Order: sequence, then structure tokens, then C-alpha cells
Amino acid sequence: MISLTLPADLLLFGPYQLDIASRQLQRDGAPVTLPSRHFELLVLLVTHAGQVLTKDALIEAAWQGVAVTDNSLEQAISSLRRLLGQPDGAVYIETQARRGYRFAAEVRRTERREPLEALDALLAPHRAWLEGRASLETLERSQIVHARQVFERVVQQVPDQASAHVGLANACVMQFEMTRSELAPDTAALARAADHAREACRLDPRYGEAWATLGFVLDRTGHRADALAASRMATLLEPDNWRHHLRLGYVSWGEERLREARRTLALLPGFPLAHWLAATVHVARQALDEAERELTAGMTADAGQVHRARFGGVALHWLRGLILLARGDEAGALVDFERELASEQSGQLYARECCANAWYAVGAVRLRQGDREGALAAFDEAIARVPLHPTAHAATAALRGAGVADRGVLLAAPAAARLAVPELAMARAVAAALGGRQNDAARIVDEALTSVGEGSALWLLPLEPLLQVDGSPRWTPALGRLSMRSA
Repeated sequence: MISLTLPADLLLFGPYQLDIASRQLQRDGAPVTLPSRHFELLVLLVTHAGQVLTKDALIEAAWQGVAVTDNSLEQAISSLRRLLGQPDGAVYIETQARRGYRFAAEVRRTERREPLEALDALLAPHRAWLEGRASLETLERSQIVHARQVFERVVQQVPDQASAHVGLANACVMQFEMTRSELAPDTAALARAADHAREACRLDPRYGEAWATLGFVLDRTGHRADALAASRMATLLEPDNWRHHLRLGYVSWGEERLREARRTLALLPGFPLAHWLAATVHVARQALDEAERELTAGMTADAGQVHRARFGGVALHWLRGLILLARGDEAGALVDFERELASEQSGQLYARECCANAWYAVGAVRLRQGDREGALAAFDEAIARVPLHPTAHAATAALRGAGVADRGVLLAAPAAARLAVPELAMARAVAAALGGRQNDAARIVDEALTSVGEGSALWLLPLEPLLQVDGSPRWTPALGRLSMRSA
């Protein structure tokens, strides 16, 4: 049996060019049609030019186990000779009596040169992928819409490429994030994100970015255990990728979130969101000084615009303002809230939600100052940005006398059934507190913490501005439970 290693280069002899990879023979640039078996014979002869090949070897190459006579081979060789012609009276294929056949012409190899148009076509999906990735990393709403359009095209061009599906999954889940606080969130985009994230993992199970994306999507669909597993898989596969550690920090809680935030900052120092993630855990533990230090560090990095063109920071001023408010510094808190509100025009993915929360906090400050109408106006601003803002609805209903039933149904909130148990509990607690029933407010929150599974539920409790959680015994059970959950 003759060993045949097919070259990727083009083989040239006389006026002919043999392209084995594409199974094409050309004469002076024009294609020459060959039957399949004749092509196999020619390939074997040309790739072993100057060597005598036995009849058995040639029959095996062309007929591959099919029983034929020597006459079949002789007829095929004769047809090849007629097709190729005779250069300067010499034959391309010589007969070696009782031995076989030899390709007698000189064979040269030349590198395959793709036309510029073909190279451009090969690069197009990769250029589009980079364009889409850059658009996503701005976290800007219109850019996310553009990124989805780009990745839709990339998936059509290279459907078997895992990175294309990862890009489209990220664009789709971010489109869901853009709408998650609206009355009709784009759940179809979230479902599509899940499909493409799973397809990416199927296509390339060793691709960390695919698992990190799947983890984030699973978290948004409420599958926390699977989200953690997928996100941890990403960090195991690619431990030096800061994006994977950031996403694991996002879907995890407690010490794991703190650890992943630190790893993100070690790989990408000064990243604002990593500081914010760490601060949330410190808030739940009532370590407000630590939380403030993290937030201030994130603001310093963000103000330096190290990452503003990509992953611009939000929520930092809002959360620090709540810390200042909890300490009684209303003036300082309002300054931070105003700075958060100034980010709304950035178009950042979460800016609208953060501004809604800032308006709600401003309303709490005005209510403390005795400005009931100013408080209502601020709560209305919060609801205008997030129609299902539960605590803003609870406060508005209480102040306007609309009432919130003791069982906690938000009469003023449309589609309240979409709200999770912790969100409804916080709204009920706010309604009870504004009604002068602080003990009921503490009990409602504690019961909610008891009923929900592991995770970050109600992490903001120590800073909730309308509850004004103090050091009284009524709050001890809930705060203790929250601290243990964040361990």
C-alpha cells in the first residue's frame, strides 16, 4: 500500500494545475473535467512523480476495493493520456513493462494564493464579531441593539462557530436586561439568549466564554444553582479571564462574590462594577465603612475614565448616598443622588433603573424633611422610569391614601404578580412603616428572609431609606439572618 499525504499546495506540470484540496484540474486556467476514478489515479501519479507505481497500488487508489481487471486500469490510463496530451512529443504517463506506470513530467509545487476577495470573505465574520463585542462592552442601549443585529449576521455566516453564538446570546440577554423593569419585558430575547448560550457550550465545551455567558443567562431565568455551576466552569477553563470572574461574582453571593470581585480587580484594577459587587456584600453584613471604601474606589476609577468607553460605572453614587443617609448626612446623600441622576443621559444599560432608585431615595429624604409633595413628585419620577418599582408604589399609595392592604398586595402597582417575594415583602414593610407599624415592618422582612432560598435577597435592608432600620431589637432577627446569609 502506498502512503499518500495530500499536499495543501498546488501541483504544477506543463500547462496544468492540480488542486487536490478542491479536487480541481486546470489547463491554462480553464477547468478540465475528470471522472472521479481518473482524478484519483492522476493524484497518485503526480504526487509520486518519478516513481514507478504498481498496477495493484493504482487500482486500490482509484477503485478502493472494487474488483476490476488490469484492462480497466489500462483503459483509464489511456483516457488520461488522451486528456493530458503529449508535451513536445513526450508522454506524461510512462508504461514500465511488467512493473507499472510512472509520471514522467517535472512537477512543481506552489503555495495556494487565495484571491483578495476570498480572504476578505473569510475575515468578514471575525471583523463583525469584534464590532459586535465592542458595541456590547459600551453597555449603551442603542449599541446593544446594534450588536444583536451584527451577531445575527455572524451566526448566519458561521453557524458552527461557538463564539458567534456567544456574541448573539450576550446581545439577547442584554436586550432583556434593558427591558426587565418594564411592564412587558422582552422574555423572547432571554429565551433566545439561553438557546444560543447552550449551543455555544455544545459546539465547544472547552470555551470558557460560552459557560460564563450561559451562567449569566441561567441566573436571569432563575436557575441559580445551574448558573453558579456554569460560571464556575468558566473560571476553571480560563482562570485568567477577568470577565469570567466578574460574572461569577455577579451570580454568586457572600464570600464567593467578594472573592471573585477581588480576582476581577487583580486582573483589571479599578474596574467600577467589581467594587460595587463587593460593596453589596458589605452592606448586607452591615459593614458600611468597608462598603463606602469600595464605592469610593470605584468612583475614583470611573472618574479617571479608565474604563468609561467600555463598561461605564453606574449605581456607585446611589449606593454611597444611601450609606450617607443612614448616617444622617442628608446633604451629602443628596449630592450623591444628584450625581447618579446625571448619568441617565449616558444611555447605559442600567442607568434608568439606577436613576429610578436615586429618585426613590430623594423622595425618602424629602419625606424626612416634611416635604410631602416633593416626596410624591420624586416617587412619581421613580415610577416613570421603572413602572413596577415596588417600594415607590407602596410609598405613593400610603401618602396619597390609596392604601396598601395588610396582606401586602400593591394596589397601585400594575402587573404586581410579576414581582418576586422579597420585592413584595419590602413594599409591604415600607407600607407598614409609613403607617406607623414598625414592628410589623420588621416581622414582614424577617419572614421573607426565612422563606427564600440562598442568595442576595433583601441585601439592601440596612440602607432602605423609608424603613430607617435602626439598632432597636425589632430589627435584630432580620439583620442577623441577612448577615449570616452573606457569610
